[in-house]
Amino acid sequence: MSRTKGAGRLAGALALPLLLLPVPAFADDHRTAAPDGAEVYFITPQDGDTVSSPVTVRFGLKGMGVAPAGVEKENTGHHHLLVDQKLEDYDSAIPSDETHRHFGGGQTETSLELAPGEHTLQLILADQNHVPHDPPVESRVITVTVE
Repeated sequence: MSRTKGAGRLAGALALPLLLLPVPAFADDHRTAAPDGAEVYFITPQDGDTVSSPVTVRFGLKGMGVAPAGVEKENTGHHHLLVDQKLEDYDSAIPSDETHRHFGGGQTETSLELAPGEHTLQLILADQNHVPHDPPVESRVITVTVE
């Protein structure tokens, strides 16, 4: 047996127990703490408003700061806007799709194209991994009518 093959077998034998160790699930088992009194809210529009599309949506935040996704800094997060949707799972990363809008660049407003009719909107602040804080920092759900 060559020296190289023997070393490879030894390394493989030593690595095998490492493969059996549990792998941490970073986003699914840990929620970042939110400070007492933290609030996220709509500056515009307001609940019950009749608006035209595109709708300018401005996000307000009290008691915390805004940091881009991927940046871990105490008492910060970034905005997520739920459109005609409720968040079902507060222990995992918020999905990213047409009804779960991410603002991971630290944005505090957006222009939203909405079809005519009634729509619900809700803001949720999430940590660097898109996971809602504990307790959740979320606005109340508002309803707007698009003409």
